[in-house]
Amino acid sequence: MIESPDDAALDDLCRELHQRADALDSSGHWPAEQLRLCANAGVFRWFVPAEFGGAEWSEVDVLRGYLRLSAACLTTTFVITQRSGACRRIVESDNAAMRERWLPGLVDGSVFATVGISHLTTSRRHLAKPVLRAELRGDDFIFNGFSPWVTGGDAAEMIVTGGTLDDGRQLLAALPTDEPGIAAELPARLVGLGASHTGAVRCDRVRLSPEWVLAGPVENVMAQGKGAGTGGLQTSTLALGLARAAIDYLAGEATKRAELRGPAEALDADWQAALADLLSLASGVACCSTEELRARANGLALRTTQAALTAAKGSGYVVGHPAGRWCREALFFLVWSCPQPVMNATLCELAGLE
Repeated sequence: MIESPDDAALDDLCRELHQRADALDSSGHWPAEQLRLCANAGVFRWFVPAEFGGAEWSEVDVLRGYLRLSAACLTTTFVITQRSGACRRIVESDNAAMRERWLPGLVDGSVFATVGISHLTTSRRHLAKPVLRAELRGDDFIFNGFSPWVTGGDAAEMIVTGGTLDDGRQLLAALPTDEPGIAAELPARLVGLGASHTGAVRCDRVRLSPEWVLAGPVENVMAQGKGAGTGGLQTSTLALGLARAAIDYLAGEATKRAELRGPAEALDADWQAALADLLSLASGVACCSTEELRARANGLALRTTQAALTAAKGSGYVVGHPAGRWCREALFFLVWSCPQPVMNATLCELAGLE
């Protein structure tokens, strides 16, 4: 079992999310009720400093919480990561007005915010022109183009996103979605996590005054500040959470079928080793690189979910069984915030290359 901060509300929440996960996957509906339950359990306070009304959990405790949540419902947990990403960028910004405007609602759960930053990190970077451009007009910035992967863009009151100026500098801004010219497209039809409502958000000559700017303009704005970088331990944590759900299922089946005991124990041992490295890295101990851990977490997500499906036999291949859903969800980690070194390691593993 996963250890986490002693919080009975978290235990109850995870049971509730687990019970709703298959129906959420089948319906594809935005997880509004799940997010409400998370707000009631105080989840959104984890990520915010005490001075802004948060619980100010340590990174280790946050990762333990994410492990629990993602084992219960990966879709809801992924949505929370995008919400907490927006929250973190606001907290770490020098823009006090944006903190005062958005943080109270982000802490109590009355506001949903998300991020649209993949075009600044891993998505569409190969194109000759930036997909979301920013133009300086007087003191204001004009945003034109689109952010290709925004989770919950159709449900958000605010989106933290970035634009690129003609000279290559970038800026991050908090875009209120009721501004003229901002439109969320229909969510993409995803293989898994469809209820996350992830898709493109377009900006048609959206004018923003400097008060909305969180960082920049500077070169490589995503490398600035304490919140620099994407993916990292958070992404590996969710992969391990999904793997935990599959291992627990396999272990349960092994109590009735002796032939499953060896595979279940072997996968659990791999998982426990990866967990130890995850928590070491979160504590500042460089036992391996984040890319190495991410590749291992990806492999575990794939292997454990396929093992669960194998153990479930034909019933696992029927829509509505969690094993089939877990297999589809595991594929997500091959494309979510997946830097080139992790992609290369995964391809080599799949090809049997060292």
